[in-house]
Amino acid sequence: MTDELSRAYDAVVIGGGAAGLSGALTLARARRTVAVIDAGAPRNAPAAAVHALFALDGTSPAELLERGRAEVRRYGGHVVSGEVGAVARSEPEPGAGAGSGPGFTVALADGRSVRARRLLVASGLTDELPDVPGLRERWGRDVLHCPYCHGWEVRDQAIGVLATGPMALHQAQLFRQLSRDVVLFSHTGPAPEGEEADHLAARGIRVVTGEVAALETVDDRLAGVRLRDGRVVGREALAVASRMVARAGFLAELGLKTQEHPAGVGEYVPSGPGGRTEVPGVWVAGNVTDPIAQVGAAAAAGTGAAVQINADLIDEETRRAVAAHPFSPRAEARVSAAVTADSRHGL
Repeated sequence: MTDELSRAYDAVVIGGGAAGLSGALTLARARRTVAVIDAGAPRNAPAAAVHALFALDGTSPAELLERGRAEVRRYGGHVVSGEVGAVARSEPEPGAGAGSGPGFTVALADGRSVRARRLLVASGLTDELPDVPGLRERWGRDVLHCPYCHGWEVRDQAIGVLATGPMALHQAQLFRQLSRDVVLFSHTGPAPEGEEADHLAARGIRVVTGEVAALETVDDRLAGVRLRDGRVVGREALAVASRMVARAGFLAELGLKTQEHPAGVGEYVPSGPGGRTEVPGVWVAGNVTDPIAQVGAAAAAGTGAAVQINADLIDEETRRAVAAHPFSPRAEARVSAAVTADSRHGL
């Protein structure tokens, strides 16, 4: 990414993943000046391929993003490498006139800054994983989280599910659809009881109690799960539900903060329909506001937010045009008021 950052844009998109690039593409095609600021740390980078994405199933994440950047640039958008450090409100540009809407200054960690009339925040999230040796290194390979994203690739294998929260039982049932050999590791949590235990047993899902100490590998492949008491349970794949935390600390100065997600899966930035936030002029899209959105859903959300941003800019521009038009009712009212005031002063 070699695009130079201009001084100001109609919209600045923070985050160059599926949601951000899709939103930027939509805005650029609407003839908006737009810049994507990309920190270069996509959530799905460890994965070999993107799956369940219509017409692009099996495409590598890197190739998908490169295609997206090229499309944004094709329509005049900029894609710039950089990490956003803070976002603040700014006064309207000189000469913006009556009816001007919100404005923002986006400060990058390297000292650069840029002005934006509107913001689309698509900065994604961070997966917080259990502190189990070997787990992070295999994340996105044979340690995975989503049966729809990666389940087909581990079908019929010996699959383990590491319990990290209340969704573990559901996760075990989802992976049971893909393999008859599924083991639930209760890890540091309680073993399932009552109806929950009955449901697992009925589906042939074995429960292994005891804290997991580490992962065992052979020839750079997962071979098993070692428990604290020394037992090793052979597994070829391990499903882990991460705690998903939105990357949104740079929004603090605007008063936008993450909140605990109602489903208990982590922290997100709440938004209304289309990704509109409680701060005028700021939209969010993708995993930053919808932690479980897959690539296709994130891209669709970016497009939807961009449509709203463009409409909001049109409303602002229309207000400014009406206020400035010499024959508009507002302009005539101002002229009439001025003439009346002048006559009162004898001018």
